[in-house]
Amino acid sequence: MLKLKLPKKLMAAATCLAVLASPAMAAEKVYRLKLAETWGPNFPIFGDATKNMAAMAEKMSNGRLQITIDSSNKHKSPFGVFDMVRAGQYDLGHSASYYWKGKVPNTLYFTTMPFGMIAPEQYAWFYHGGGMELMQKVYEPFGLMSFPGGNTGNQMGGWFQKEINSLDDLQGLKMRIPGFAGEVLAKLGASPTNIPPAELYTALERRTIDALEWVGPSLDLRMGFHKIAPYYYTGWHEPATELQFLVNKKKFERLPEDLQEILKVAMKTAAYDMYVHSTHASAENWASMTAEFPNIEVKTFPPEVMNAMRKANDELLAEHAANDAQAKEILDSQRAYLEKARKWINISDKAYLDSLSAY
Repeated sequence: MLKLKLPKKLMAAATCLAVLASPAMAAEKVYRLKLAETWGPNFPIFGDATKNMAAMAEKMSNGRLQITIDSSNKHKSPFGVFDMVRAGQYDLGHSASYYWKGKVPNTLYFTTMPFGMIAPEQYAWFYHGGGMELMQKVYEPFGLMSFPGGNTGNQMGGWFQKEINSLDDLQGLKMRIPGFAGEVLAKLGASPTNIPPAELYTALERRTIDALEWVGPSLDLRMGFHKIAPYYYTGWHEPATELQFLVNKKKFERLPEDLQEILKVAMKTAAYDMYVHSTHASAENWASMTAEFPNIEVKTFPPEVMNAMRKANDELLAEHAANDAQAKEILDSQRAYLEKARKWINISDKAYLDSLSAY
C-alpha cells in the first residue's frame, strides 16, 4: 500500500482543522441573561412584551443569547427593578421609568407627560429627535442603559366612584396615579398614591382609594374595575405611556457586538409589537366591557378641571426646569419636538378624525 508523507506544515494544518471541526470546539458560547419585570406572571400585554423580546433574541442569535424572566412573584420587589439591575442582581429589567422619580427624578420624563406627545410623536422623538440620547444621559451615572419597552397608547383618565364636576370634587380625593400626574393632582388638593397592580382592585373595592387609573380597556377588563366603579374618565395624564427595558451596562458590554445588536433589535421590535397589541386589545375589550356592563358612563373632565390641571402642570414643569438643568434640557427638547410634530398631526390624523365626526 502506497503511503503519502505530507509536509509538516500541511499535517499541522490538517490536525488544527480536525480539532476545530470537533463538536466540542464547534459549539458556540451561550450567553445567559436574567430579566426582572415589575409585572406578575402571565400578565397580559406587558408580560407578553418581555416574552416576545426573549424569544426573538434567542431565535435571531441561533440560541446563543438566552434570557430568563423573573416576574414579581419570584423576585418579590415589583418597584425594585431599578436597584436590582443596577446592582447586577439582574442583567435586564422591564418596568416604567416614572416609578423611579423618587430615586432619580429625571427618569419620569421618559414614560409620558401630561398633555404631552401621543405615541407616534413620542417614538419619533426617541429615535429621531434626541430622546434616546437624553435618556441615556440620565441613566449613565447609574451604570444603566434604558430602551423603549412598549407603549400602551393614550391611557384613560381612570375609574371613579363619584363624578368629578368641579375642582371641589378633587379635594382630598384618594387616587392611585403615578408619575407627574400625581404631582399635578396633589397641587389641586387630591391625595395621590402608588399601589402595586395586584392590590388595586381590593383598594378600590374597600374604598381605601376613591379612584384609580390603570391603563385602558386593554388591561382594565382583566382587572375588573368596571364592576365596582361606574364612571370611566377619558385621559389627559398619560397620552403615550412607554414602558422601558433596563440594561446593566457592564453586562451589556460583555456581550459580543453581534449579540448586543440582536438584543437591541429584539427590544425595539417587542416594544412596537406591544403598542400594536395594546391597540387591538383595547378595541376588543371595550366591546366586551360595554356588552357586559352597558351602564358604564364614559366621562370627560369638565373644562374648569382640565384648565386647572393644565395650569398646575405648566407651573410644576417650570419649577422643575428652574431647579434642574438636566430637567430643563429634557423638557425643552420635548416641548420643541411636540410643537413641530403636532402641527403635522393636526392637519393629518386629527383633521381626518374631525372630518369623520361631521357625518
